[in-house]
Amino acid sequence: MLKTLQLFEQLVERYDAWYESDIGKVAFPIEVECLQPLLSGLPKPWLEVGVGTGRFAQAFGVEIGIDPAFRPLQLARQRKVLAIQAIGEKLPFREASLGAVLIVVTLCFVDDPLSLLKEANRVLREDGALVLGMVFADSPWGEFYKLKAKLGHPFYSAANFLTRTKTQNLLEKAGFKIIAARSALRQTPSDETLHPETPTEGDCMDAGFVAWKAVKT
Repeated sequence: MLKTLQLFEQLVERYDAWYESDIGKVAFPIEVECLQPLLSGLPKPWLEVGVGTGRFAQAFGVEIGIDPAFRPLQLARQRKVLAIQAIGEKLPFREASLGAVLIVVTLCFVDDPLSLLKEANRVLREDGALVLGMVFADSPWGEFYKLKAKLGHPFYSAANFLTRTKTQNLLEKAGFKIIAARSALRQTPSDETLHPETPTEGDCMDAGFVAWKAVKT
């Protein structure tokens, strides 16, 4: 946790600049389009766990974000997010107080993903939902990022990518069931070229980015 926290504190500009890169300008809208229908209609307020610099929260109108790293939160606040320094394993919110919890590619960076998911369950209303954005370890993009980690990429080196099966098991243990899925980035992984793409319904094994919507069991 400490190592990851320091990483995002020190490299916040590099992290946020990715969204303005040639790849980021294509990938980010695809991921937003993949997640959007799963959030639509959920009761407010919404929380993003691992809000970082607030790019996704801003795109979806998520009011509240938490992150353990302080410097990214400063950028999130500039994007009109109520950004709070906290960890997902101990959310500073009352039971059943939120309509949606959004977690985008954050589970792979936390020490205890099960505790985080249990906390998400605790703070969600009965009519609310958890929305996950995942890069699975057993996907082509997951394999691509793991290779980059071995070559020393700072962010991917800090990640512990989860498989689909592992993530499903964690959700079940935390008291969730998956009710919808969408998939995107079904093209060959590359740092050089990325083409606009329309997300598809369902959980596709060849997808680099998968969104799940889960509710309390």
